[in-house]
Amino acid sequence: MRYFVAVAEELHFGRAAQRLGIAQPPLSRAISQLERRLGTTLLERTSRTVSLTEAGSVLLREGRAALEAVEAAERRTRRAALATTGQAGVVLATKAGASDELLAKLLDAYASEPGAVTVDVLLCAIGEQERLLRDGRADVALLHRPFDSTAGFDTEELCTEGQVVVLPAGHPLARRTHLRMADVTELPGLPMPRWPCRDGTYPDGPGPQVRDHTQLTQLIALGRACAVLPESCRAQLRDDLAAVPVPDAPAVTTVIAWPPQSRSRAVAGLVRAATRL
Repeated sequence: MRYFVAVAEELHFGRAAQRLGIAQPPLSRAISQLERRLGTTLLERTSRTVSLTEAGSVLLREGRAALEAVEAAERRTRRAALATTGQAGVVLATKAGASDELLAKLLDAYASEPGAVTVDVLLCAIGEQERLLRDGRADVALLHRPFDSTAGFDTEELCTEGQVVVLPAGHPLARRTHLRMADVTELPGLPMPRWPCRDGTYPDGPGPQVRDHTQLTQLIALGRACAVLPESCRAQLRDDLAAVPVPDAPAVTTVIAWPPQSRSRAVAGLVRAATRL
């Protein structure tokens, strides 16, 4: 599968062989054997080009997912082995700048538990914590519905909150008691930011491309953007920013999530501490 994914991504047997650190003939034989086993052509080859068939495109998508699952299993197995010797802690992934107060309370509550282990916190870009949890680099994560997908995870809901629009402090609407989503999406000169999609690309639109909250707050302070964020963001707002409630914005639910196959006592302890807060 690794051989096929390499060829499918490179669309060149020579470059794929170099990437894999093997000679080209055994790579070509391996792909031919895979095609015979599946009973279909995966790659169209000419003397000059290599291209994916429809079946090959499906296998590339499924193959990437399968390899990621294997790598995640390897990471979790190694961490479980270290845990039996007392050498491993718990890796918790969370979005940078989000749920800071909740996270601080959670870490303090868990640290007071008997048998608590070290919690390594990974501060992630938008949407990254979900991917780290899926590929085994994190044991547990704080996710935010409806923005993050919790499909395939076990979860416990921790809190639900409304949203506010963050504006430059000097903006004429910053003193309003509330705004509607329709008002926010039509603010002249203050477009909504464009966050990266799961494949790393950005959706089309007039707003600036944004990867993290630090970049976002600076753009808002400069009068280049506005953003609708969970109400808890008020605690970290700079003096040059203002937050106005948006009652008709969808509520945001923070959950603690972990892989259903996890048998880690440390993860179970962290989840228990979170649900008691």
